[in-house]
Order: sequence, then structure tokens, then C-alpha cells
Amino acid sequence: MVWDEVNQSSVSTFILVGFSDYPNLQAPLFLVFLSIYTVTIVGNLGLIVVTRINPKLHTPMYFFLSHLSFLDICYSSVLTPKLLETLVAEDRTISFKGCMTQFFFGCTFVVTEMFMLAVMAYDRFVAVCNPLLYTVTMSVKLCALLVAGTYLWGILCSLILTCSLLELSYCGSNIINHFCCDYTAILPRSCSDPYFSQMACLVISVFNEACSLLIILASYVFILVTIIRMPSTGGLRKVFSTCSSHLTAISIFHGILLFIYCVPNFVGSLLLIKVATVFYTIMIPMLNPLIYSLRNKEVKETVKKLISSNFILTQ
Repeated sequence: MVWDEVNQSSVSTFILVGFSDYPNLQAPLFLVFLSIYTVTIVGNLGLIVVTRINPKLHTPMYFFLSHLSFLDICYSSVLTPKLLETLVAEDRTISFKGCMTQFFFGCTFVVTEMFMLAVMAYDRFVAVCNPLLYTVTMSVKLCALLVAGTYLWGILCSLILTCSLLELSYCGSNIINHFCCDYTAILPRSCSDPYFSQMACLVISVFNEACSLLIILASYVFILVTIIRMPSTGGLRKVFSTCSSHLTAISIFHGILLFIYCVPNFVGSLLLIKVATVFYTIMIPMLNPLIYSLRNKEVKETVKKLISSNFILTQ
């Protein structure tokens, strides 16, 4: 469907309320979010560069990790610039097309990251439970197919949800009490029957969350069984260090996501939803490179070598 052909909507722009209810916090929030966004871009780009220049990191795990960093950059860049704009500009409007475009790309990257984390859990399962066959099982072809599958599935889910929103009519209030074009913020602005759109969102959300968590839980159950059977504590320590970063990232991502969709949608919870959305749209993309780099010996050694070589060159 071409968006120019959508003529059932009489609303051409939306107004993002954002955090305008707290005028004294506008400037501090702008500085905080700008700092976080800068760290996010630098940290994730740095992680991608490090995994590319160090031959020791040319493994399936770091291949998936570099794509996770790419998704974090994209996802943060879809939402953060508009949030920063609403904090400093008096005009907080966003066009109808712009709102739907933001939702489409935001939804695409969230679903893709959800399954990228599941793919990384499967990778850890193969590495721990079948270490001798790891390089054979996790071949270059399989890794490429898994990554391509996550992107294609993210695009498909997002396309279905975006089209379901475009089929609705928007003729009421154009004020969105959020800082981004989130699904739950757009839908109340519709003045047509939202049943199909709500069912599509429910089915896709439940299916994606259940499938991704099932893959993760199954992978870590097998990993736990393997750990219990390990005779030496040295092997146990190595496995724990390998999986702990990924478990931390999964816990934060799915924990915040489940929290947002479990909070009842009433006026008193809107601020809570905004804060939680800030956490998983802005904070998590910043935390992921820190989680994986601070707990990873190879990454830290590569960063130290880069810093020392740059220092020598500048001298």
C-alpha cells in the first residue's frame, strides 16, 4: 500500500506531548538523552569496529553481536532525534507519514533484536553443549541465514502492524501523549473500529514473545544441564563468563518489554510507561555494548591495543 493513497484519514499531523508536562526538566532531560545517544552511537560503532579488526573475534558469537550493535544504533536513531527535538522545540508536531514511518522502523528493529537475542542463545547452546562441533554446526551459511531470517521476520511483522494502522481512520484528537509513535499511543487516536488492528498486534506480540523466550529458555535449560554435569570448576567458570553477558542483556530487554505491556493503560500510568519506554529504547542500546565489552577479555584487550597504538601515533 502506498501511503499517499491513504485518504481515509483527516489527520495530517500528530502532536507529541513527550515530557512537556515537566517544563523545568526539559533542558536537563535534553542533555541526559543527548549524552546517552552519543555514548550509544560511539559504543556500538566501536564494538562493530573491534569485532571486525580482531581476527580472534571472527566467530559466530561476535558476528551476531555486531548485528545486535547495528540494530541498537538503528533503533536508537529512529526514536531519539525526535525525542530530543520535542524537548527543545516549541513545535512538537510530526506528520502522519512521519509517524507511521517511525513506527514501522521502530517495530522492525525491536522484533529483529528480540529474535537476534534468541539466535545468540542458540549459539551459546551449541558452543557449550557441542563445543567440538561448534564451528561445523554454526557455519557461515547458517549464521547468515539466521541473521537474514531475523531481519525478514522483523520487517514482515512491522509491515502487517503498520498496514493495520493505515487501514484505520483518524478524525479525532491528534494529540499523542507520548514522545514517539508507539502502537498503544497511535491506536486511541483512531475513530474507526480497531478490532482487527488490536487482534493483529495481540497475536504478533504474543507469538513473538513466546517463541523468542521459548528458544532462550530451552537453550539455557540444556546449558544448565551441561554445566551440572561438568566435573571441573574451571569449565563452569568459563561457561558462566561466556553466557552471563547475554543473560544480562536478555533479562533487561524482555523484562522492560513485558513490564510495558503489563502496565494497565490509565492516566496515572502514562508517565511510568514513558519512563519504561525511554529505558528500553534509549538506555538498552547504550547498555548492550557496555555489558558485552566490560565482561569480555578479548574485546577489552583489542580496545587497549587500539588506544595504545593511537597514543603512540599521536606522540
